[in-house]
Formats: sequence, C-alpha cells, structure tokens
Amino acid sequence: MFNDIGPLELVTLIVLAVLVFGPDKLPKFIQDVTRTLRKIREFSDNAKNDIRSELGPEFKDFEFEDLNPKAFLRKQLDNDELGLKDIRSTFDLKREMAELTDSVNGHDTASALPGPTSSAPTSAASGGRVDMTKKPEAPMDDRPPFDADAT
Repeated sequence: MFNDIGPLELVTLIVLAVLVFGPDKLPKFIQDVTRTLRKIREFSDNAKNDIRSELGPEFKDFEFEDLNPKAFLRKQLDNDELGLKDIRSTFDLKREMAELTDSVNGHDTASALPGPTSSAPTSAASGGRVDMTKKPEAPMDDRPPFDADAT
C-alpha cells in the first residue's frame, strides 16, 4: 500500500502526526484508523464473496482484478488462441519504421538495413519518384511587408 514512501517521508509523517494529534491521542487515532481499514477490507471481501456466490459455478475463477482494462487486455493477449505470439515474433517494428522513414526521406532501404530485403527494383530506378522533402516555392507577392507601427 505504501511501497513508494521513503524513510525520510515516513519520519516526516510521524513527526507531523505527533504534532497534529499529540503524543497522548496518537495511539488511539492509530487504533481507530486500523480498525476502520480492517472493517473496509472485511466489507469488500464479503461483497466479493456474495457476488461470486450469486454468479454461480460458471464464474468460480472470476477475479475482480480482471475488470481493470489493462489486466483484461494483458490476460487476453497472453492467451495464444489468436496466434498473436507468431505475429509478434515475425514483425520487426524497428525495421518497418526505418523503411518508412527512408522511403519518406528518399533513401535506398536495401543497402541501409540488414536482414531480408526484396530483390525487386526500387521506384528510384524507374524514375517515378516524387520528392516530398522539397518545400514549394512561395509565390511572389507585390505587397510590402506588414508594419505594425504604421497602422
């Protein structure tokens, strides 16, 4: 619950609690807080058990942590019914992104990247390449530049 609290922060919280509640009321306050937390845990455990019993035996392995979207997706993606592990092992994101970047920048991808490449001729050899890196020239304008002081 408090895994990210360091020793200095813990000492600061203790000193602050002694200053706020006083040394004579602090033990009773700690007991009240722990009792309240225990009751909340009991209430949530009872509610979970009631829900499981109402759902029936079909949902005996139902976990409430699965309702978290991240946990649900992680559990479904780890299940190999869809064959995602095969797709994940054959797909190289770095190579795909490098090929895309090189094609946008107009570089030859066959000599830049190791690995399997096709022996098909590139579009540079055919001469039908469009250079997307050149910026279009601005049209000539006869108007003078805008002067904020003149208006």
